Amino acid sequence: MILNYQYRCYPETPQKSQLNSWLRVCQYWYNWQIGDRFRWWDSNRTNYVVPRGEFCYISCSLPPLELRDKPTFYSQKKLLPEKKKDLIIVKHSGELLDFSIVPSQTLQDVSKRVELAFNRYIKGDINGSRSGKPRFKNRYRTLRIEAQAIKIKRIEKNWLYLSISKLGGWLKIRLHRSLPQGFALKNILITRKADGWYCTICLDDPSIPKFTPDKVIPTWDNSLGIDAVLFEDDYLATSEGNKLPSVKSYRKNQDELAKISQRKNAKKKGSKARRKLAKREARKHQQIARARIDHAFHTAHALVRSNKKVFFVENLNLQGLRKRNKTKKDHQGNYLPNGQSAKSGLNKSWADASFGQFFDIFSYIAEKAGAVVKKVNPAYTSQVLPYCDELVFTDCSIRKYWDENERIWVDRDICAAINLKRVGLELFPTINRRSGKIVKTQTNSTTKEVLAVLKGIPEAYALSSDERR
Repeated sequence: MILNYQYRCYPETPQKSQLNSWLRVCQYWYNWQIGDRFRWWDSNRTNYVVPRGEFCYISCSLPPLELRDKPTFYSQKKLLPEKKKDLIIVKHSGELLDFSIVPSQTLQDVSKRVELAFNRYIKGDINGSRSGKPRFKNRYRTLRIEAQAIKIKRIEKNWLYLSISKLGGWLKIRLHRSLPQGFALKNILITRKADGWYCTICLDDPSIPKFTPDKVIPTWDNSLGIDAVLFEDDYLATSEGNKLPSVKSYRKNQDELAKISQRKNAKKKGSKARRKLAKREARKHQQIARARIDHAFHTAHALVRSNKKVFFVENLNLQGLRKRNKTKKDHQGNYLPNGQSAKSGLNKSWADASFGQFFDIFSYIAEKAGAVVKKVNPAYTSQVLPYCDELVFTDCSIRKYWDENERIWVDRDICAAINLKRVGLELFPTINRRSGKIVKTQTNSTTKEVLAVLKGIPEAYALSSDERR
């Protein structure tokens, strides 16, 4: 099992200068490789469009001597020994860079990052999701150093001292929590953030068995449905009738952040006052991000402590939810109101909630606890009453519903969480997409359990109206 522990490190002033030089070399090497791939792409392609059903050979007007093979991870990595022989001159600034001062594994990791960026752009990741076109970095923050270039010199009560190849002196690391026993060091990541330097230690222990989620069989008792709520101060709703609060870190700090940004933009570029305000702005963004991550971990641990083995969550299309509305024009070509002003506030709330980040953290915490998180299709789950399979919440403005037969108030978000659990257990009704009518229902199998949750009483007292008669 692989674990990452991040600690605050305190490099000395000469070490900070060295690390900053390493970051500058890695930034140049990353941008040079991206530019080299773009140059090959522009010089080895043709604008000829092949008609459908026809085949052709790709031709190029360049001389044969100028054609070269496609840059790859191995071909670009082989250029490193040649670049280490002499200083590299940066054309736009005349800066001299020395590649020999950086550990070889760190520069090879930069080449690997470029390869991964282009693979995600062209082929996609393991899930088939493709990212945008790789961009040049205006800052490089993280250095990867392999275990063979690291030596542990001394471990005191709360301090760890590391000797890193080509870095003068010992790197001092503050251990705010002790390192686990029996783990082997794989690599470390040295990161420069707004408030200082951090070291992430990657540990591996092959003795811990790998978790296999296929062995967990979901049932009504060992599973939990979780609905993502974006309404007022609610963050999540569970199928057991509970609601977890949101943090809204950006919403609470956006006024202060806007004031700092406005003051910074009014200063002269390159001045000391502008740099000071830029650092203050960066720390405010860091505070917002840390509050969001801390809330995600606390919420994930609170859910895992319910001792459930399977968690059913929504398979949200977050990119589509934050997409801008389509423009509307009249017959004269003038733009018409399309509701984007209200949608912009909703997009900001989606980004502030950061459900994608939360689900990744939740999956990691659940896996460590021996549980599994499964994403299910959320279609119609927020509209159907789970104990009678009736479409009630057809409008987003309907947050509660009074059932006269059962004499209870039914919450929309709690119903959605219960329905997500039913979808995961394959008990959700079949609904015709075109007509919106329920074709097949399995209400009787879960009526008592659902009413027991909504009424907050033991299952034995949850009787339907037919059973009362």
